[in-house]
Amino acid sequence: MDNNFANIEGMFKTNTDIVKKALDEVPPERWFLKPGNDSNHLMWVAGHLVVHRGAVLKSLGADWDASWSSLFRRGAKLTADEEYPSIHEIKSAWEVVSKKLFASLNDPPSERLSQPAPSGPPSFDGKVSGLVAFLAFHETYHVGQVSYLRKWLGYGQSVG
Repeated sequence: MDNNFANIEGMFKTNTDIVKKALDEVPPERWFLKPGNDSNHLMWVAGHLVVHRGAVLKSLGADWDASWSSLFRRGAKLTADEEYPSIHEIKSAWEVVSKKLFASLNDPPSERLSQPAPSGPPSFDGKVSGLVAFLAFHETYHVGQVSYLRKWLGYGQSVG
């Protein structure tokens, strides 16, 4: 693996730990609170992270899907709390998608990474490798949101 992709893998590993810490000890009744009327709650941001980590897997040629993916896609409107998967399911999905991602990143298919990126999300270099890098950046943005929500809810910092 070249150094640039090793750095991307490092971003995903760091994000994994931060998300686990951010979700830790937040009780179920607090997952649907929002800091503002047009803000997302912890459930939506956590689910969005899972779905987009699954998108990284797909871009690397691995299989991943969840029946509730559409609830967390870009532009998805918030819905009734009971429509979302359970907190346990989101946390478990994060663990599963993370393990699959690290297995894929351990030996990324170089021929796949050099292919043109599909239309949709941006790619920094027009190739799948640039799409993976963009999705690492995108994930990091939302990891910051999860960390903010944890602190806003009164459960302290995710980092430090």
